[in-house]
Amino acid sequence: MSGKPFTPSAIDEHIGQRMQLRRVMMGLSQKDLAKICGVTFQQIQKYECAGNRISASRLFELSAALETPVSFFFAGLPGHIEREPRNGRLFKGSRVRDQEENDPLAKNESLQLINLYWKLPTDSQRETVMKMLKALNGQE
Repeated sequence: MSGKPFTPSAIDEHIGQRMQLRRVMMGLSQKDLAKICGVTFQQIQKYECAGNRISASRLFELSAALETPVSFFFAGLPGHIEREPRNGRLFKGSRVRDQEENDPLAKNESLQLINLYWKLPTDSQRETVMKMLKALNGQE
């Protein structure tokens, strides 16, 4: 080991954010996901905040646990990311994809709404909810 402290890259942070997004979409707590994966919930916390880098094999396991393809974790990454001229490493603290402050999909409340909507047992119930939302927004 080099003795250097781990510094997460923008990609590490992006993957952690996508992991958290998918976990919340599924209605799982960090503890729930940890139990499925056979790790501690603290390890899930570290993955999500990019405190620890996720290995390829662990990412594959997480994709199975979160019922999503591995490519989900990379969605939203640009084809080209600027690198530091000195050592070729990704800029520390750079953002892979800027989200607007008011992006509704970045809010947990939106994810909960989507999750609850798709848990409704029938198309008829989902249609009723959609009509209600449209009426409340004046889009009847």
